[in-house]
Amino acid sequence: MSFEQLSFQVTNGISTITLNQPESLNSFTTQMLSELTEALSKAENDPQVRVIVLTGSGRAFCAGQNLNERKRSSDQPKHDIGQSLRERYVPIVTAIRSSKKPVIGAINGIAAGAGANVALACDLVIAKESASFLQAFTRIGLMPDAGGTFFLTRAAGRQKAMGMALLAQPVTAEDAESWGLIWKAVPDQEFNAEIDRISEQLAKGPALAYAKTKQAILAAEKNDFTAAIELECELQAELGYSNDYEEGVNAFKEKRPAIFRGK
Repeated sequence: MSFEQLSFQVTNGISTITLNQPESLNSFTTQMLSELTEALSKAENDPQVRVIVLTGSGRAFCAGQNLNERKRSSDQPKHDIGQSLRERYVPIVTAIRSSKKPVIGAINGIAAGAGANVALACDLVIAKESASFLQAFTRIGLMPDAGGTFFLTRAAGRQKAMGMALLAQPVTAEDAESWGLIWKAVPDQEFNAEIDRISEQLAKGPALAYAKTKQAILAAEKNDFTAAIELECELQAELGYSNDYEEGVNAFKEKRPAIFRGK
């Protein structure tokens, strides 16, 4: 499978998907959204892939929707943006959230509009200190979409979510970290090394445990306490029968690194 507006590569169990239209700050076109959906599916269904990294080329991660595609003449009907969201954006954020593999958002620069919310959909978001996050929607008379109202409110709380959405002001990576929007902001010169370090750690780790951990944490956003601990019991029981658990215990006893195979 070949892609024109993004690049896709798999190395040592790590699938790296790079939005690759730097001249437009990697803004989403219909083609890029289609390719991203395909790339995420390809990574998810490849048994050799154990972790997915989503990043951008150039000085931006993604500037959001490419508004040139929304231009119309006065005699053309207005765009049904809701339908566009359902067909093009919802599959992407859903694929990231439902993936059984850890998805790292490697935010190399500005993440704006839907680009910010695709970033926030990722399991671990690591950003350059020079990067920023912008809910730009009200600048053009819209509201946050692509999961933005969900991710912002649960991660940063109602006041921060309201401020970002209503004021449409950029939030630095360091503030995003302090608010709990992202996992970590790192100095620009250390960014690539940090992405490599974390993705390699996850690629060598217990894939089944990661999948169940992700399932339980995402379910906890809607479960009450009783449901959350019951799900923990069910999923932990499954992991207790896995070869990875047996290997982990044996490695601990033998004082050696564990070799996890995801079974």
